[in-house]
Amino acid sequence: MGTISLEHIDNLFWLGRYTERVYTTLCLYFESYDSMIDLMGDYHIFYEKLDIPDIYGSADSFRERYPFDTEDPNSIISNLTRAYDNSIIMREIMGSEALAYIQMAIYDIQEAKISEAPLLPLQEVIDHIMAFWGIMDDKVDNPQVRNVLKAGKRIERIDLYARLGMDGAEILRELGRLRPRVEQSGMRYHKEYLDEIEELASAEQIDYYRIVNLIENLIIMSV
Repeated sequence: MGTISLEHIDNLFWLGRYTERVYTTLCLYFESYDSMIDLMGDYHIFYEKLDIPDIYGSADSFRERYPFDTEDPNSIISNLTRAYDNSIIMREIMGSEALAYIQMAIYDIQEAKISEAPLLPLQEVIDHIMAFWGIMDDKVDNPQVRNVLKAGKRIERIDLYARLGMDGAEILRELGRLRPRVEQSGMRYHKEYLDEIEELASAEQIDYYRIVNLIENLIIMSV
């Protein structure tokens, strides 16, 4: 249970971020799916709030491409592939059972692409990501591994919640979960940024742009 290398810290950190990004954006996709069918235009919430370019042109194109387009760096499958690439590197540290859940999520999204009912296998992606997080808690003994992974996960969630303009109480809840993880992760970070985010999220008028800027620059050693 020794200290892990800086390279592996970086892999774990981004594994946490990418799995969370897939999880949260898929949940948002699920919430908007029916309205995109009915209203033919509700997909703009993604590229406006998540700061991704509108390369789709229509709700139909978005529904088909955003989850599955491997040429789109912002797509769900592209972020899941990045998670998988980092998990391959970390296989010896986190174990083959944890890796298997990421692999199954890849299979699920590939199945969804060709399915007439894509939401069913896409739900399996969510389930397997949650199972991956669970197996990391249950099977990985090294606390630094868990702390780095969860620090990345919470940082990504706060980033996304701020972009989506969610209630300050939700951001504060995630911030409370982030603090002990990042403190025990071995990563260098700006403690004062956490304090400022807490103040911002507690304000009557929340400066979401400032929260995004702070959380994106919180970690010093990772790029």
